[in-house]
Amino acid sequence: MKPTRTLAALAVAALLTVTACGGGQAPAEQGPQPLRMTIWTSNEAHLKLFNEIAAEYKKTHPDVGAITFDSIPFESYTTTLTTQIAGGNAPDLAWVLENSAPDFVSSGALAPLKGELGKAQGYELADLTPAATKLWEQDGELYAYPFSTSPFGIFVNDDLVKKAGQKTPRELIEAGEWTWDNAVAMNAAVAKEGKAGLIVRDFDYKSWDNLASIWGGWGARAWSEDGKTCGFNSPEMLEAMTFLHKAIFVDKALPGPGTTVDFFAGDAAMTITQISRASLLDGATFGWDLVPLPAGPKGDYAVIGQAGLGALKKSPNAAQAIDFLAFFTNPANSAKLAAYFPPPRASQLTTETLAKSNPLLKPEQLKEVVIDGIAKAVVKPSHIGQAELSQTVRAELDPLWKADADVKAVLDGVCAKIQPMIGA
Repeated sequence: MKPTRTLAALAVAALLTVTACGGGQAPAEQGPQPLRMTIWTSNEAHLKLFNEIAAEYKKTHPDVGAITFDSIPFESYTTTLTTQIAGGNAPDLAWVLENSAPDFVSSGALAPLKGELGKAQGYELADLTPAATKLWEQDGELYAYPFSTSPFGIFVNDDLVKKAGQKTPRELIEAGEWTWDNAVAMNAAVAKEGKAGLIVRDFDYKSWDNLASIWGGWGARAWSEDGKTCGFNSPEMLEAMTFLHKAIFVDKALPGPGTTVDFFAGDAAMTITQISRASLLDGATFGWDLVPLPAGPKGDYAVIGQAGLGALKKSPNAAQAIDFLAFFTNPANSAKLAAYFPPPRASQLTTETLAKSNPLLKPEQLKEVVIDGIAKAVVKPSHIGQAELSQTVRAELDPLWKADADVKAVLDGVCAKIQPMIGA
């Protein structure tokens, strides 16, 4: 029996319906027209940069009115965005999460970009790496600019690690011993000293797709490459999730369900996240490092989160929105955005460029985590119908987050639920 459709799933279904019907919104009125871009950040530094870029654009575009950046909470971002589109209140431009990319690209909600970007003066469309654009393409067309292609790394509180009598991850890397087994042992030792161990950033026992940053070390996948076969009951996933369950409930290396801990306040040994969070360490009172994900049984690996910037086809200002997108993401502005969002441009994926934009991070950290990571990374799970899939997987994984969980039975239950949803 097919699972009950969630609000998020219904919103995406509505998006597919309204965009398939054709016909944009009412034509724009005469005079300077405003542009609205939905985003999920409310970080003051991010917003300051966005507004500076917008102000520069407006200097040479008197036909554009106010350019506003509409911050929507991350947790409800996609649901809110799709509801706006379905309700006839589509923004002109929008950030799109990687897990929503298949829905947005296939639905026809986004305007094609390749032609306009290709002819924009100085844009250098060919500089965008194929690996970065792959998720946002269909039938040779590009539907969103991958403004952030950010590998997951681990920020480390070296002071807490040393206080627990452990070697630092950097020392283990130099000795060729930076593995998940050793990482868990290190975090368990810190936890015994009264602080938290490892936090999987934004996971909170709900956002399960962030666990790809762990299970990738076992070569596990949520589903097959073609998206038609569930991977949660694979031997690799069973081994990875059994390891994780033990790390949480036996080793106490990760804070358990319902526990809130802030790494950036100095309360945890490590956190898995992306370099955009580095700004939170400005003025940190503890020694810290940034290192790649530990090696798993299948060796070294990397996982990236990705976000695309697209122009909504149904916007009455779609042409102007695409023009602003071209300006917002041109080489000069891409270099500025690289301070927070690793760029998709091959020419800018260098330690020199990234170091200029990320003064808190050392060149070797940027090379290990970002440059080398992008070269070998897989993208977090994404699938058509992701909203419904995500809610279903989350519900089926809930029993796993108990000390006495039967890991295999839970994972078999996940596949029993989602295989009918993804199978051909």
